[in-house]
Amino acid sequence: MQVEFWYEFASTYSYPAAMRVEAAGKAAGVPLVWRPFMLGPIFGAQGWSDSPFNIYPAKGKYMWRDMARICEGQGLALKEPVRFPQNGLKPARIALLGQDESWGPEFTRRVYLANFAEQKDISDEGVLAEILSELGLDASTLIARTNDQGNKDRLKTQTEEATAKGIFGAPSFIVGDELFWGGDRLEAALDWAKR
Repeated sequence: MQVEFWYEFASTYSYPAAMRVEAAGKAAGVPLVWRPFMLGPIFGAQGWSDSPFNIYPAKGKYMWRDMARICEGQGLALKEPVRFPQNGLKPARIALLGQDESWGPEFTRRVYLANFAEQKDISDEGVLAEILSELGLDASTLIARTNDQGNKDRLKTQTEEATAKGIFGAPSFIVGDELFWGGDRLEAALDWAKR
C-alpha cells in the first residue's frame, strides 16, 4: 500500500508535514505519492471565503503558536507569510508537473520554505523561476507549461478528486479508502499502509 500526501501551498500545517513526509515514508518502507490540490474550492463549498484561521481569530492565534512549537521541534524556521493565506495556484500547477518527476518533492519543499520561512510571495513567477533554476530546471518552459489548459484542467480534476475522497483540509493522507487528516496523523497513515 502507498500513502498519498495531499497538500496545499497556503496550508500552514502542510509545511512541516512536507518537510518530513519523504523521510518518514522511506523509514517506514512505504511508497509515497505527492498530490498537490487547491483548498479554495473545498472551503467555498463549506461557505468559507477565507481561511478558517482568519475567520475564527482564536483559532488563528492558536494555529500560529502551535506552528511555532511544531517548527521548533523539527528545527524549521517559521515567519508569518507576506499575507495569509497566500495564493498557491501557480506553485500548485508547477508541482503538478513535477508530481511524478524526481524534482517534484524538492520543489514543493522549497516553495514551503519560501512561503513560511523566507516571507517570499509564492504567487510571483520570479520567485518560482528562481526555485526551479536552483534545481537545475528550465524555469521558463515549466512556467509556460503551467498555463496549458490541460495542466489547468488536471489541477481542477485533482482538486475534485480530493473532494470525492472526503478531503476537507490539508495536509491529508490517503491509504486506500482511509483518510488521515493533519500532519500529526502521518505515522498513523504509514502504520495503516504497512498493515
